[in-house]
Amino acid sequence: MIRTIDGILLSSFDAKKLSAFYRDTVGLKITMEAEMGDKGDKVYGFGLKSGPDFVVMDHSTVTGANKQPQRYIINFEVDDIEAEVKRLKKAKVRLIADIYHIEGYGRVATFEDPDGNYFQFVQIRAN
Repeated sequence: MIRTIDGILLSSFDAKKLSAFYRDTVGLKITMEAEMGDKGDKVYGFGLKSGPDFVVMDHSTVTGANKQPQRYIINFEVDDIEAEVKRLKKAKVRLIADIYHIEGYGRVATFEDPDGNYFQFVQIRAN
């Protein structure tokens, strides 16, 4: 039986640069840095308040921008979507879809990271 999702791994051709984006621009806190394998590939972990860890890591077969970023999207829950979207727009992060509503769920905005991956800020509706 599967118990939970332990972590979400995002592979990159430049994990150091991508993790700096998630730290400095998105606002996540790096809670772990490590090397992996014989080639010293970098691994950066971001511990969140709840849920699985988010990890950015080097991967030798990943090159260039993601060609199908819609296939895998990470949602980061925020308290104030208006403020967070405004902050990322000011930082010139590429906006894919401005704030929209999903009935029964909440509000969502979609952005693109430097590797071409999509991520979303979500503000879940109050129960």
